[in-house]
Amino acid sequence: MEFRQLQYFLAVVEEANFTRAAARLHVAQPGVSAQIRQLERELGQPLLDRSGRRVTTTEVGEAVLPYARAALAAIEGMRQTVDEFTGLVRGHVTIGVVSGAVTDEYDLAALLADFHDEHPHVEISLTEDTSARMLTALRGGELDLAIVGVTDDDPLPGTSLQVVIDTPLVAAVASQDPLLLPVGRAALPLAALADRPLISLPRGTGIRGALERACRQAGFQPRIAFEAAAPNLLTRFAARGLGVAVLPEIPPKAAAALGLRTLPLTSPRLRGRIALAWPTDGPTTPAAKALLLRMREALPPVEPAWDC
Repeated sequence: MEFRQLQYFLAVVEEANFTRAAARLHVAQPGVSAQIRQLERELGQPLLDRSGRRVTTTEVGEAVLPYARAALAAIEGMRQTVDEFTGLVRGHVTIGVVSGAVTDEYDLAALLADFHDEHPHVEISLTEDTSARMLTALRGGELDLAIVGVTDDDPLPGTSLQVVIDTPLVAAVASQDPLLLPVGRAALPLAALADRPLISLPRGTGIRGALERACRQAGFQPRIAFEAAAPNLLTRFAARGLGVAVLPEIPPKAAAALGLRTLPLTSPRLRGRIALAWPTDGPTTPAAKALLLRMREALPPVEPAWDC
């Protein structure tokens, strides 16, 4: 009985298909079939039922499946232990990133490329989603690390954070919007947006959460007219007069180039925060631990201004 036979058997069970299992393992499909037939001959019993459209386990196959998983887990554990002693990092890391979190200041692509150059045996999977879903995935073990938007009242049991971006949120409007009056207005009370259509990131993002919480504090329900995951799309909507976009602070010259004017929001003040998040007990694999250390060094923490 060989390691790869158990690996192929488990892959076919999980994919319910020989072809998909072969593609996942990056081997030819006949090789997968041959190895599993050899395993079945050694055990003296068929492990897989190939008669239907989906490959399923036989009664014997279902009974031996936990032992196959345990054997593979034990081998992987041995490898990780040896890697930790020798300093060799290998494995797989899954990272979640909220839309708009990656900026020129925080070049995630360069960071991951440098890490891969140092640890070529580590595979990295990157996914983009809302902060709420990624935090749930992080706590459930589906993600190793995440870059998420947070608010000061986010419940984060089992999660540790390093805030890396903390910036004021502003109201961005077309250059002729009445909210800009009187001329020279320096800030805008949040209550002034109570009857205005708002343009925001989707529900589940940190900025949307901060906006909704602040509106509750100001005594009204925000009227979201447009939402999009891409911040540049929000600015285009606002520039066309479709509503007031609530966004992280934009330099005045950059806003003017987009046909926008911005005003800081007050009463309460709003802030957008991006944080690196990981399980409180720490990542479970050497690869994830090494990448977390690199990201914490590359994304220096900022002291969040929680008093909004």
